[in-house]
Order: sequence, then structure tokens, then C-alpha cells
Amino acid sequence: MPKFVIDIIAGVIVLCIAIYFLQDKFIFKPEKLKQDFQFKYNIPFEEYFFDAAPGVRINGLHFYREEPKGLILYFHGNTRSIKGWAKYARDFYRYDYDVVLVDYRGFGKSTGKRNEKEMLGDMQYVYERLVEKYTEQHLIVYGRSLGSGFAAKIASDNNPRYLILDSPFYNFTRAVERFLPLLPVRFVLRYHLRTDKWMQKVNCHTYIIHGTKDRLIPIRHSEALQKLNPGKITLIRIHGGGHNNLPSFDEYHNFIRDILKW
Repeated sequence: MPKFVIDIIAGVIVLCIAIYFLQDKFIFKPEKLKQDFQFKYNIPFEEYFFDAAPGVRINGLHFYREEPKGLILYFHGNTRSIKGWAKYARDFYRYDYDVVLVDYRGFGKSTGKRNEKEMLGDMQYVYERLVEKYTEQHLIVYGRSLGSGFAAKIASDNNPRYLILDSPFYNFTRAVERFLPLLPVRFVLRYHLRTDKWMQKVNCHTYIIHGTKDRLIPIRHSEALQKLNPGKITLIRIHGGGHNNLPSFDEYHNFIRDILKW
């Protein structure tokens, strides 16, 4: 075998090993907050801590109304913390919905070592605690980008009123393969987030909102998800929308308003 071929194979192996052990740093871009950090907002809210497992505390914020129509459980993307994501609570709060946002392990004040199985378990624990206060008929699960995988899993294992996915991926492996086409990504990744698999078990109606000019997660991911169950999945296209700017479009807010008016 020629030496250059051996060098290429060796390079690929080294790269795969590096990706396997360092992928958390590439996938997650958390903002960490001190445990005594004080949240400040100009609308009523309460801070939560969910003791999901020994040594694991999931931090959350609950924005509440006096007589809410229901609750939105919001799973955010792969950056920042709920300190910054909380600004999106107003998109639902103004329609008289309570909103709960939670940070994944290692984000904000949340603690615990990350892995897919246990992170999904954390979110299920949060959901179960919320169902003690709200009936599932009045609970809507919302997942944004990376959070769409967590939202789909929760909706597949429970019975919320609706599932809303904002710029989702078909599955996380397919999303990553687009950027690393020559590597055996499915064998190297420790996070797979099988949205496609879980969506087939979701019983409630699902609304998918996706920008037509999303360069990070192209809209074809959402189109493929809709084909899994077109009778229960409504795809809403935001023409000209990218991956991080959908709330800047009036169409986005109009669709959210229409979805929540039930």
C-alpha cells in the first residue's frame, strides 16, 4: 500500500478519535453562570431547580401569568443559557401562556456530566414535575434547533397538547454528516438525537417552523420529517428565513399566534 494512502488512513483515524473525545466542545457552546447569579426580568417569573439525579440539578425559569391558558416547555439551542434565551418567553407569554425554559447539563447553573441518555432523562424528569401542576392537555412542548431533538423525544413518550419544532434536524447524525462527509460520523458521534425515529411515535399534532434559507439545517430536514406522518405534521415555511432569525419575521409570530389560539 502506498505511503500516502497509509498517511491518509492514519490521519482519518486520528481525526475520528479526536472528534469522539472532543465532540462535546464542538457541539455544545454553553454559557456558564455562577450559582448565586440573580436573574432579572420585567415580567413575573420564578427560578426552579430540578434535582433530576444524584449530583444533577437542572436550572429553569418559569414566566407566569395569573390565569394562564396553558404552559410552553421550551427547549433551547446549543448555545448560551436560559439567561439569554429567556427573551423569547415573551413570544408566548403575550398570548397568556406560562413559559418554562430549562438549561441542559453544563449550561447556566445546571450541573452534571453530559451524555445523550441522561440528558433526555433530565428533560423527562422536568416534564413529569410540570405535569403535577398542569394537565397534559394544556402543555405544549417547543424545541428550537438542537432542542428539537429533546422536544420530539419528550412528545413521543408523553401526551402533550402540541409539539412545535423550530428549525429541527431530521436526526443529529444527518445534520453533522453534511459538514464531515468523508468521515464515519454515525460511528464516531456519541449524540444521535433520532428525531426521525421519535416523531413516528408522537400522537399529538406537530407544527414545524423552518426558514427556506436556513444554511445550517436546510429545510429539507423538516420536509423529510413531515413525510413521516403528513396527516399529523404541519410544515410552516418562513420564506427568506435563516437559522437564527425567524423571530424577526412577522409570519413567525402570526403562526405562533394562530397555533396558540385554541
